Amino acid sequence: MDIKGISLAIVRGMYDSFKGTLVLFYLDKEINERARNRHSPSIKQKHIEVDTRLPQKQQKKQNESNVFHNVLQCALLNGGFFLFSVLLFEYLLFPGIDVLFNTVFGAGSVTNVWIWIKYFLLVIYGTVWILPLILLSKIINTLWFQDIADSAYRYSRGRPVSFPSISMYFADSIFSIMVQILFLAQATLTSFIPIFPLGYLIYIIQMSLLHALYSFEYKWFNMGWELHKRLSFIEENWPYFLGFGLPLTILTQLSESWVINGCVFSIVFPLFIISGNEANPIINRSNINLHLFSLVITTANVIFSTMGKSKKLGVVSSGKMSK
Repeated sequence: MDIKGISLAIVRGMYDSFKGTLVLFYLDKEINERARNRHSPSIKQKHIEVDTRLPQKQQKKQNESNVFHNVLQCALLNGGFFLFSVLLFEYLLFPGIDVLFNTVFGAGSVTNVWIWIKYFLLVIYGTVWILPLILLSKIINTLWFQDIADSAYRYSRGRPVSFPSISMYFADSIFSIMVQILFLAQATLTSFIPIFPLGYLIYIIQMSLLHALYSFEYKWFNMGWELHKRLSFIEENWPYFLGFGLPLTILTQLSESWVINGCVFSIVFPLFIISGNEANPIINRSNINLHLFSLVITTANVIFSTMGKSKKLGVVSSGKMSK
C-alpha cells in the first residue's frame, strides 16, 4: 500500500475543496466577458439593431451569469433567515420561556406543566415553521445549485453533454437519489458500532465520500457519466474524494441539531459545487477499491424490482460496480 501516495491524495482533495471560494470572485466576470465577445455585433448589425437597443440590453441583462448572486442568496436564505430563526427559537425563545416559568412559579413547581407546554410548542414550531421552511429551501436550493453548477461547467468545459434519452436521464436521476438515501442510512447505522472510534471513523469516511459525490455529481452529470461510472470512480480513487468531502463533513458535524447542520450544508455547498467543477482528481493512488456503494446498489435494485419498475427504469445492476 502506497501510504505516501494516499496521504498526498487526501491532502490534495482537501486543498481542492476550497478552490471554489477563489473562483467565485471572478467566475461571473469571465463568463460574461466571453459571452459579450462571442456575440459582439458587427458595424452593420449595430446600424440595423439601433432601434431595438433597449430590449437587447434587457435581454443581455437577463442572460448574464449570476453565480455570485445565487451563492449569496443561498447564504442569506439558509443562514441569514433559516438558520437565524432556528437559533432564535432553540437558544433564545425556548430557554427564555423556561426561565420565565421558573421565575414566576418557582423552580420545579410546574415542571410537568412546562414539559407539556414545551412539547406542544415544539410540535407547532416543527410543523408550522421548520417543515415548510425545509421544503421551501429544498426547492429553492435545488434550482440555485443547478444554476450554479451549469454556469461553472459552461465556464470551464463548455456545453453540457446530453443523456442518450429522456427516460435514461430520469432513470439515472431517480436511482441516484435512491442510492444516496440508502448510503446515508448505511453511514448512520455504522456510526452505532460500539467499538470506539471505529464506528465513528467509518461513518466519517462514508459521509466524506457521499459529500464528494454530491459535489462532483453535477459536473459528471453534465459530462454524461452514468451512475455506475460515477460511483466506480469514487470507489477506485477514494483517497482524493475522502479528502475533498472531509471539510464539508466536519462543518456539518459541528452541531447536534440536524436542522442547523442542514443549514450549514446549504450555505457552503455551492462553493463545493464550484470546487468540484474546477478540480482535477488525483487517481490511481491506492490499489484497494472500497466497495462501499455495492450494498446500497443491490438494495436499491431489490426495491425497484419489488416495485416492478426495474426493467422500465433500466437501473444500474450491482454487477457493474464490481469490476
